[in-house]
Amino acid sequence: MTSSNYADVRQGIIDVALPLFRDKGFTGVGLTEILAAAGVPKGSFYHYFGSKEVFGAAVIDSYFERTLARIDQLMAQGATGRDGLLAYFADWLECQLSDAGQCLAVKLGAEVSSLSEAMRAALQRGTSGIMARLERCIERGVADGSLPAGLDAPVLAVALYQSWVGASLLAKISHDRAPLDTAMAGTKQVLNLPH
Repeated sequence: MTSSNYADVRQGIIDVALPLFRDKGFTGVGLTEILAAAGVPKGSFYHYFGSKEVFGAAVIDSYFERTLARIDQLMAQGATGRDGLLAYFADWLECQLSDAGQCLAVKLGAEVSSLSEAMRAALQRGTSGIMARLERCIERGVADGSLPAGLDAPVLAVALYQSWVGASLLAKISHDRAPLDTAMAGTKQVLNLPH
């Protein structure tokens, strides 16, 4: 098997697992189901991944790689830092309202953080990447004048992210978009933007 075939099959297994993890969680999906969906013989799983934990961390890393690229794209489209932030949070709101776009960090965070250090670390890397991007966008907005001067970008980035993760979890629990709408209203209020 060539290295490109190996990488393709490995990525194919990861790609098949992502929606399954979103729907059923990590412990709710067995390797047999994942490998059948990927069309890969069960015996070859350990050729690609050392364990289900290593596999779970690879799925999380792949999810965040795509998520961070999407965030970069959204924030770059905004003419100002404020526009970039609003584009990101509007996208978050819409994604959380669709079945296919729900946040994997919200889905797996509580489930796997005490089960697997590798998966907890992958979640930590990914969420830290998101908060770093929020911080840079806030700094950009202060510098370009689209956000109020004096904002503490590191603190605000963490607070906004925590608010949205919490809102996503509450929306999932209540089967209601109201927590996400409240998060958007709160975000605009904190940034001194009209509702």
